[in-house]
Amino acid sequence: MQTPRLTGISSMATRLLLAGLAAAWHEQGGAEVIFESVGGVDAAKRVGAAEAFDLVVLAADAIDKLVASGHAVAGSRTDLVHSAVAVAVRAGATRPDIGSEAALRQSLLAARSIGYSTGPSGVALLGLFERWGLADTLRERLVQAPAGVPVGALVARGEVELGFQQRSELMHLQGIEMIGEMPAGTQILTTFSAALCTASAQPGAVRELLAFLRSSDTAALKRRHGFEPA
Repeated sequence: MQTPRLTGISSMATRLLLAGLAAAWHEQGGAEVIFESVGGVDAAKRVGAAEAFDLVVLAADAIDKLVASGHAVAGSRTDLVHSAVAVAVRAGATRPDIGSEAALRQSLLAARSIGYSTGPSGVALLGLFERWGLADTLRERLVQAPAGVPVGALVARGEVELGFQQRSELMHLQGIEMIGEMPAGTQILTTFSAALCTASAQPGAVRELLAFLRSSDTAALKRRHGFEPA
């Protein structure tokens, strides 16, 4: 008997990776898996509202909150990948120096506008500005991308000069140039994890999928999408 289709929800950062992993799982005889990718805050809210998803993929701390609230199954958190934040400019624009903490700081002070996300990388970037004592100086130049909209899209349209987001979200976009990851002392790393939703009616099939998503067989695919296996 064929296993019914599994449904998942994720943040935008892992959208393309999960599509590739789902296809690989199905090709080797696993259940069909359909992921809906939205803003991370919205995804967490929908799982928290007990929508009928089988699994959820979000930043590890968001997964922990869903476990704590009883909307993801305790013990099912499966760390999948580590994701670094990179910096992008519009294609053809001058590439600022981000080779050191001091250089990045000066490039930010020189930038007319700075784009950041609603996700964990955006929160961490604002924390970095606080640590540097630049939060007030930079505040009027900050542009937060709407939930579900890549920061790189704002960069490509010329709406922001410097864009900060997960490398995986920047590397596939047209109209931008990714100039590198953030330098030593400023790196922002996010671990993305999956978990079994308590609303799932197919926990056994989901646990098989989670084991595959964590397996070494998926490492090459994860790296092709700009992640490091967890």
